This record gives sequence, C-alpha cells and structure tokens, in this order.
Amino acid sequence: METTVNKRSGWGLSEGTRKILIDMVCYLFVLLFLYAATSKLLEYDKFLLQMSKSPIITDYSHILVWMVPTVEIIISIAFFIERTKTIALFASFALMCLFTAYIYAILNFADNIPCSCGGVLQQMTWNQHLIFNIVFVLLAVVGVLLQSKSTEKKTH
Repeated sequence: METTVNKRSGWGLSEGTRKILIDMVCYLFVLLFLYAATSKLLEYDKFLLQMSKSPIITDYSHILVWMVPTVEIIISIAFFIERTKTIALFASFALMCLFTAYIYAILNFADNIPCSCGGVLQQMTWNQHLIFNIVFVLLAVVGVLLQSKSTEKKTH
C-alpha cells in the first residue's frame, strides 16, 4: 500500500522524507536570507555605496538598499508559517532568479563592480557567486516541487 502512495506522490519519497527535504530547503533559505539581510543592514553605508556603484541599479540604490533586506526578512518569516511556506518558496525562487540575472548581467555587461552582498558572501568572485546562486535557484525548484506534491496530497 505504501509503495502505491509513494509512486502516486512522485519521486518515490515517503511523506516523512519529503517533509525533511522541504524543511532543509526552507532552513537553508532562512539562513541565507537572514544572514545576508543582517549583514547588509549592519553595514548599511557600505551596502549603499556598493549599490550606488552598480551601472545597472544606480538609480534605484536608495530604494533597493532597504527593499532587498526587507524582502529577505519577510520571506524568511513566511517560511515559519505553514500556510505561507509555498509562497515563500516561490518568492525565494523569484528573488534568487533576479539575483542570478543581475550577476549574469554584471559578468557580461559591466566592468569590475564590488559585490553588494554582505558578510562572507562578499568574499566570493562573481563567477563563484553565480554558481552559488544557481545552486539556490535549483534548491528553490526542488522545494517548490516537493511542497506542491505535499500540498496536492493534502487536498486529495
């Protein structure tokens, strides 16, 4: 009977395994976003300076310097509310896609621009950061797929 349920639910995972994987993805995003947001806010002046040097987002740096960490914190909070976990996963996917597109644009269309990420993430090269972001985009996809299977199962 359990084998039939596993096949129906996709990826051959038990509900317990699926929940653990979803939680791991969520906690990784919470860790990433809260760490990044805190670093940006603690080094606000440095973050604003780096954002204002970007040829792509210079005009919006005064807005983005508050908006980015705020969005990261809101998404992190949403992960802890069961009914908003799916939204948080989609939002994480969207935000990581935006960050990844920005890095791709910097790598291909701009001169050497300082990274406006905070803390340890700032030590990465642009190429390392691109790979890091792609990994998190993929994690978000996995989280969304697993969460949608879990939600789908609950509604049936």
